[in-house]
Amino acid sequence: MSEPSSLPRDPLYGWILVAIVFTLSTLSFGALGAVSVFLKPLAAEFGWGRGETAFGYTAIAFSAALFGVLWGVIADRFGTRWFGIVAAVAMTVSLLLLSQQDSIIEFYAFYFLFGALGNALTSAPLFANVGFWFQRRPGFALGITAAGGAFGQGVVPYLAGMGIEAWGWRETYEVMAWTYLVIALPIALFIRESPGRLAAQSDAVVIRADTGVSDWEVVGWISVAVIFCCNCMAVPIVHLVPLLTDNGMPVADATRVLMVLMFAGVAGRIFGGQLGDRIGALPAYTLMSLGQTVFVLWFPHVSGMLSLYALAVAFGFTYSGVMSSILVTTRQMVSARLGARAMSLTSFFGWMGMGMGGFVGGLLYDQTGAYGWSYGWASAAGVINLIVLGCFWMRIQSRRSHPTPVTQSR
Repeated sequence: MSEPSSLPRDPLYGWILVAIVFTLSTLSFGALGAVSVFLKPLAAEFGWGRGETAFGYTAIAFSAALFGVLWGVIADRFGTRWFGIVAAVAMTVSLLLLSQQDSIIEFYAFYFLFGALGNALTSAPLFANVGFWFQRRPGFALGITAAGGAFGQGVVPYLAGMGIEAWGWRETYEVMAWTYLVIALPIALFIRESPGRLAAQSDAVVIRADTGVSDWEVVGWISVAVIFCCNCMAVPIVHLVPLLTDNGMPVADATRVLMVLMFAGVAGRIFGGQLGDRIGALPAYTLMSLGQTVFVLWFPHVSGMLSLYALAVAFGFTYSGVMSSILVTTRQMVSARLGARAMSLTSFFGWMGMGMGGFVGGLLYDQTGAYGWSYGWASAAGVINLIVLGCFWMRIQSRRSHPTPVTQSR
């Protein structure tokens, strides 16, 4: 389902914004992925359980979910020009505080702050802004933008693991903090609002797809699906490095497998966005979801570096394709004036699913002493996601067969 050639050419600044948000996503999602590398050193020093420590990931996810909805409402009304600046400062402060933590409550609180003012500001609202700079190839643009998160989750944990081995976990948090500030703050000054979003705020233009269902119903279906979809993907993101090191693999090798997974995800996010442009967002989302559901189940049962790398590439490609497909589904099926709110609401449930998956994966490990059940739960959650998507598709077909006028509301 490609964009008609009669649409105006996508502006050059749109691609500049893609690069900016790609970089901010690299940093914010990189810190999220690095929780898995800090998990064992912190648990060892403070005597925390895996489930307790993995809840730091959950703290980021839940705070990003809660505050993302608020930032989405603000973005639709006032724009996103200052979002990157606040996020750059907040991520730096959070990481500096994490370098000085001495209790589990501080650990949760500082990661909560990172999620609320870091991940929440650099994800859905800015992704919505990017999406509405593009009329011809929004999926391709969003796929590249979302690839920043996968790139960050590959690079940052790997570098953090090297830092922990060389300097210790406190010093690594501090180095991350100042690096984030130097990179994020200058580029955040160049964020601008898309003309399409500005026009939609004044009700001059309404952009929507002919789905036969209302904007809010689209948001509802996607939100239910992504809860389980993100449960599925969160387990290996948080627990792959601990799984591999438990099996005797050195930290450097384990983080390298995670890095390969995330680098495959860079290609997967771009592919998922392009696939949404070509065959439609919902079919692309479903196809990539099927892949992650199948591949995630095999992590506890695969040994040998070559096999692990192959599985990491397969899962990373498909799970990341899911991430960009979710963004493209929202962009294509929801009108511009609800863009940031729609992406923030679906992201709310996605973050909730990510937080739940990371925590449940650790909890099941603590209860059983192994990761088999954790990854089994991940695959089961993926199956539920596919069932919801199938029901949504049937709902769309039913509404198209019996169309009724759709009223849009703020």
